[in-house]
Amino acid sequence: MKALSRRRWATAVITAAAMLTLAACGSGTDSAGTKSAAAGTGSSGKTRSVQHDAGTTEVPVSPKRIVSVSVTLTGHLLALEAPLVASQATPPSPITDANGFFSQWAGVATQRGVQVVYQGFEADIEKVIAAKPDLIIGSASGADSTLKVYDRLKAVAPTVLFRHDGLSWQDLMTKLGGALGLEENAKKVLSAYDQRVAEVKGKIKAPEQDAVLLRDNNTDIPVFTDASAQGALLASLGFTLHAVDPSFAAADNREGGTRKDIVSVSQENVVKAFGDSSLFFVSHSADEITATQAKPLWKDLAAVADKRVHDLGLDSFRIDYYSASNIIDRVEKQFAP
Repeated sequence: MKALSRRRWATAVITAAAMLTLAACGSGTDSAGTKSAAAGTGSSGKTRSVQHDAGTTEVPVSPKRIVSVSVTLTGHLLALEAPLVASQATPPSPITDANGFFSQWAGVATQRGVQVVYQGFEADIEKVIAAKPDLIIGSASGADSTLKVYDRLKAVAPTVLFRHDGLSWQDLMTKLGGALGLEENAKKVLSAYDQRVAEVKGKIKAPEQDAVLLRDNNTDIPVFTDASAQGALLASLGFTLHAVDPSFAAADNREGGTRKDIVSVSQENVVKAFGDSSLFFVSHSADEITATQAKPLWKDLAAVADKRVHDLGLDSFRIDYYSASNIIDRVEKQFAP
């Protein structure tokens, strides 16, 4: 394992995964709530009944032209080696390439010839039609949600929508794998990822202090809890997350709200809320991290004085297989003896 680079072992396990059709089991429903059906359209003339967050849809058993209308889900589809031909993209930014594809998987998308179907968060139905999909995959949550145009999309091609909040990237990949008949691909990727986690956990020396994962919004400070994808990742490597006292939360808890994965802390409470914890910045540039440390109150934090401030990378906000793997690489580099 150690002799292979992360890209090499990831490619090896994904390539080895066979694309399976669903087999009837008990009630005939698999982990993604799908059933085989003998009638319908698609290259094989067969469809699968998929339950998703917008209803139940008959999808081709062996789709050939998948279009993603959720840039958040595109990374998961690439990791599954789904037959993806085009994807929605965001406006270009420091966390994307020139196409608006997230940097953690943009190179993979380019290598596989994935095209930009449209840019931005308003679905362009005409461009989706032009991409000639036989299956459309989208989100039912977040900025890239296409729930409001679901009826228009499903008139173009079978469409399934999944929420990507409130569950781990691993669970989301498992759901997508079940919906597409790529369960074995999902299992292989997740197994290799778990092996990588175990390898790095055995090599690094986690700090004695608790860890605080955060973003500095200059108003409130979103802190990622152990219920977040970022928190779960760090915990899997042996770090102990600092539990923020609710009394230090921002008055309106803007970014957190009723969410369990984020609690927002007010700027005036950073010293009391973080204590002696080490700081891990989520999706900040090096200049932004430096500027935050120089601000009043932040300069008084033990982590700043002791240089226990760490960068998880610009791609650490939206977690998928690719960004999670990048974070693990950064943690290994920073904490391996």
